Amino acid sequence: MRRNKLLVKLSAVAAAMVLGTGLSTQVQAQETFKVGIVSFLSGQAADSFGIPAVNGAKLLVEAFNNGQAPAPYNTKGFGGMRIEAVYVDEAGGATKQVQELRNLYDREKVDAVVGYVGSGDCLAVAPVAEEMKRFLILYDCGTPRIFEERDYSYVFRTAAHAAMDNVSLGRYLKAKNAKVETINYINQDYAWGHDSLKDFQLTAEQLFPQAKTGQDLRPKFGAGQYGTEISSLLSSPASVTHSSLWGGDLQSFILQAGPRGVMRRSQLVLSAGDHVLPGLGDKMPDGVILGARGAYGLMSPDTPLNRWWFKLYEDREKVIPVQAPYRMAQGLLGLKLAVEKAMAANGGKKPNQEQLAAALRGSSWESPAGMIRMVNGKGQQAIQDTAIGTTKYNPEKKRVDLVDIMRFPAECVNPPADMKTEDWIKSGFKGAKC
Repeated sequence: MRRNKLLVKLSAVAAAMVLGTGLSTQVQAQETFKVGIVSFLSGQAADSFGIPAVNGAKLLVEAFNNGQAPAPYNTKGFGGMRIEAVYVDEAGGATKQVQELRNLYDREKVDAVVGYVGSGDCLAVAPVAEEMKRFLILYDCGTPRIFEERDYSYVFRTAAHAAMDNVSLGRYLKAKNAKVETINYINQDYAWGHDSLKDFQLTAEQLFPQAKTGQDLRPKFGAGQYGTEISSLLSSPASVTHSSLWGGDLQSFILQAGPRGVMRRSQLVLSAGDHVLPGLGDKMPDGVILGARGAYGLMSPDTPLNRWWFKLYEDREKVIPVQAPYRMAQGLLGLKLAVEKAMAANGGKKPNQEQLAAALRGSSWESPAGMIRMVNGKGQQAIQDTAIGTTKYNPEKKRVDLVDIMRFPAECVNPPADMKTEDWIKSGFKGAKC
């Protein structure tokens, strides 16, 4: 009888242990990882940039949660944790975005934020996230100043900055033996436009030292009307016209400049132009040289991961993915691997902010656009390969194709880790591997 009682007690203990383990596993399986995703959902940058980026995020979060992404991204959610996304509109200016960021961390209790297109917004929110010691991925904004003016521990940018765009444009013109005697400029009057202008001017000084600067036009962000600027470009046409306009501003400029013959009188080069191609269609003139801020869209590499991503997006959205969803995807892919790496080092438990930052710092991963490597900014800033092409309308497919594509390795068009962009370009691109 004593022996039977002992067996009953042991069985009860064992059952409790099994039940407890099951409950623990169930709780862990039900745990979520909350991500704030910020991009333009309204305003002039929404249709061609912000909304496509968010659509890409929604597709990828769904694929992650269902375990439908290809390896090594095929674990459900983030290491088994279901991803919960909170979407925030970036419109409204830098002051508003700082408050929205604080709300995401303090009220929404997000574990990470992935966001920001505007360079002014990035310059405003990055110091705040660092002050709060909260994890932030800048998925797009182009200004090199973020990691060249100060160091960060919790802030990352998972895409190359704008120096790559403008250096590769210059190298493309040089490789094509383009006539570059005079250069006109039209760039927005804020951080992105100023930095893009400077980087292309410095690049031209190295590659085309005989070239002279003509018009230097700086319309406001969101100007929309460019009659005065177009008249200036036509009154003093240059062999090359450089622009970093983007979003609705770029669409408006193309629609207004094309009929007036700007592109017939000057070679237009766009540092970030691919994202307006689906919307413009046959309104985009042939022969415009443009970049996509990476090897994106029609210039992306032929890899299994990219074929999966391209088809996933095109099937759902009925349009090809271009710059914005590609950049969002590579940010979320990097976040997924960082979370799972940090969990593995933390006994399978959800990582804290410091563990998450340590996992992403200095890491690398495959994206649909190729390898992303966090090597600049003390491991907080990515470099990547890029490509430049020339527009050519395809009447059969009823879309703008890109022809004469040239690809540039990351080390050819990004500054090395120990040099700032301006110093690197002025040095004659010291250490570049092309």
